[in-house]
Amino acid sequence: MRVLVVGGGPTGLTLGIELARRGVGVRVVDKATAYFDGSRGDGLQPRTLEVFDDLGVLDAVRAAGAPPAPLRAHIDGRFAGEHWMTEPREPRPGVPYPNPWVLGQSQTEGILRARLLEFGVRVELGTALTGMEQDADGVTARLATGEVARFDYLVGADGGASAVRKAIGVAFPGTTDETFRVLVGDVTAPGLDPSCGHWFAAADHPMAGVALTPLPGTGQFQFISPLGEGDDASLETMQAALDRFSAGVRLTGHGWSTVWRPNVRLAERYRAGRVFLAGDAAHVHPPTGGQGLNTGVQDAYNLGWKLAAETALDSYETERRAVAARVLGVSTVLLDKYVEGAADAHKRGEEGFGLDITYRAPDATGTLVTGDRAPDAPLLDADGKHVRLFDLFRGPHFTRLAFGAPAPDEEHAYTVLRPGEEPVGERPGDGRYVIDAEGHAFTGYAATPGDTFLIRPDGYLA
Repeated sequence: MRVLVVGGGPTGLTLGIELARRGVGVRVVDKATAYFDGSRGDGLQPRTLEVFDDLGVLDAVRAAGAPPAPLRAHIDGRFAGEHWMTEPREPRPGVPYPNPWVLGQSQTEGILRARLLEFGVRVELGTALTGMEQDADGVTARLATGEVARFDYLVGADGGASAVRKAIGVAFPGTTDETFRVLVGDVTAPGLDPSCGHWFAAADHPMAGVALTPLPGTGQFQFISPLGEGDDASLETMQAALDRFSAGVRLTGHGWSTVWRPNVRLAERYRAGRVFLAGDAAHVHPPTGGQGLNTGVQDAYNLGWKLAAETALDSYETERRAVAARVLGVSTVLLDKYVEGAADAHKRGEEGFGLDITYRAPDATGTLVTGDRAPDAPLLDADGKHVRLFDLFRGPHFTRLAFGAPAPDEEHAYTVLRPGEEPVGERPGDGRYVIDAEGHAFTGYAATPGDTFLIRPDGYLA
């Protein structure tokens, strides 16, 4: 099988890894002539961290990034207190990564590119898609290099202005508000403490201020502020905004910057024949809530295993479009609070973490059913070594758990035993069983002896 992924951002890179590690012949092309260099989507949500665990990049992401920092508020030049956008949470047996993680998007992309390269796949820069046609057997793609190539499938992960989406004629309804603009950029501020974020504002309108949040490993901060009429994305504009609030902060340089307008859109379809849409090509979000990059990565994670096996392909749109619609709603509510100046506009709860995403049927009932996220749990393996359920799930395979009963004679099938129980029909040490020493697996799956669960490659119950 040959698949062309158009777009070398986080969504396209995740899909490339998912396909390449399953032996699919994949190419990832991008019209840009250089890799993106900037923070943009710098908030990685807990469910995305679980995806990165499975992809084999989590250690690198955690080493390069940092947990979210507290935000110190300065009103009219005076310190007014310290706040958390998200209250730190302790890991739980079923949730090993309960908190978001901060890492600039270009750093995340670099880590994903390195992982993709381990499978022998490079992002092909300067290679725009200039045309395509599809038939019952495949897709013919024309590239800016002059190449014409044939693929079994094509995936558009090429952003909100997606050439792929336009080529297949999929509508992209939604709204764009030109009356509200936000300046976002990466700045250097030598006098600011990088161990925390900073909020500068005026007492008569405290929510219309400037936020500066640290970007781990760069020595920079991400600058965010409403933009006035006629203002641009220059360093001078950023400095003037700070000066209005008696911040006493001097900016000495900046890198990537952009002027953002509320743009909320959802593609009417995610699939047209052998062509699929993922990430911003399928949905664009307000930056509030930090959902765009995360939703795109999880689109790719859902589609990758299905595309590689050519199975359940229609379920990709069914499952992921509903998630995007819900996430757009959450992000829009947060944006409205920000525009209205609500006191809690910067507070974030677990609704954006992605841990409650489910693909269960609308009429399904029960604690854990088909379509729900499969929780983690600490275990002991047959040799008494500490392992986790996520260790068993890691990789491009399905995993079967048989609680208190012999596991089927198939790869990646395990009997889950309580302490003191002996495996039936298994040789000690053969690795076909695990011990739920603390009872968290039985509890997390609401399992009774004889229950079996099949976990999909993307970590949801089949």
